[in-house]
Amino acid sequence: MSVLSVMGLLGVLALATSYFGVAAVRRVAERCQFLDIPNERSSHTRPTPQGGGLAIVTVVLGGLWFYAALCPGVPWLALGIFTVGTVLIACVSGWDDLHSLPVWVRFTAHGLAAVLVILAFGYWHAVGWPGLGGFSLGLFGVLLTFLWIVGLTNAYNFMDGIDGIAGGQAVVAGLGWAILGWISGQPLVGVMGLLIAAASLGFLGHNWPPARIVMGDVGSAFLGFSFAALTVLASQSNPVFVLTGIALIWPFVFDAVFTFARRLCRGEKVWAAHRSHLYQRLIISGLSHGQVSGLYIGLAMLGLVWAVALVQGWQCMAVVGAVVVAVAALSLWVWTCQRERAGNGLLSNHLTGNRLI
Repeated sequence: MSVLSVMGLLGVLALATSYFGVAAVRRVAERCQFLDIPNERSSHTRPTPQGGGLAIVTVVLGGLWFYAALCPGVPWLALGIFTVGTVLIACVSGWDDLHSLPVWVRFTAHGLAAVLVILAFGYWHAVGWPGLGGFSLGLFGVLLTFLWIVGLTNAYNFMDGIDGIAGGQAVVAGLGWAILGWISGQPLVGVMGLLIAAASLGFLGHNWPPARIVMGDVGSAFLGFSFAALTVLASQSNPVFVLTGIALIWPFVFDAVFTFARRLCRGEKVWAAHRSHLYQRLIISGLSHGQVSGLYIGLAMLGLVWAVALVQGWQCMAVVGAVVVAVAALSLWVWTCQRERAGNGLLSNHLTGNRLI
């Protein structure tokens, strides 16, 4: 059975299993009152069943081992170590969904899981750009890899605050990894990307606004961890995959880093619950969940095109892609600020009895 046939079969099975698996989780969550209660960080207004991410985790891990059983040449030991790290992330995050855990417990688990990924797949040895080769990182690459894994695991979790946004980003990034794994001759990367995309699409059938279930930390932390691990795994064959991994999820990376830096400069408690991410500010300004999630999916598609240009070595396209993404990031920030100012102006005129034309 060819790798392409196996990938097609896995994709169909993952999509169907995820869709019906999420439906089953939703029924159990409703019966057990396992609900996501709105808090300071939430953009929801009513309690919603959570835990849908459990189906994503199960489908992706089950699919990976099914692929390993069918196709020879899969590094079983590395896959086993990665699986242990993934289960650790899922268990701690799932428990945090049920009973809030201290920050140090979550970060300890994330750190241990990051070490397991480094043991399984290696670390960033260099950062590359098409036509320019790679810039060696030396042992500093170990620290950067560790911070990348822990950082993205948490950043993806922070970005999962409205209906459809985390699942939509996962579909695009997973599809990107499926394409890039295929064209670069890395079947394990391609299969893992395909499984994430298919499982996330099945979940999105229940999570697109208005959501009937949310994925919870068990899903969002798993997705962030998996995308970070994919970047590490793929970069072992080509250092350009370091930038590629960032390109595929750049809207989340930009929003999370920008918001973290902004809050740090303001002297705020950066780990406290808040609603100051750009996507949250757009919701507060009056846009719907569907509009904002659709916007972020569109931005992620720009990153996918840029990622393909990087891996294919299309130097001009890679430069153009970098410029387009930079302009899109700046435009997202400026537009958010403009909507906030417009909203404040309308509120001010309403309070003073004036009307704007």
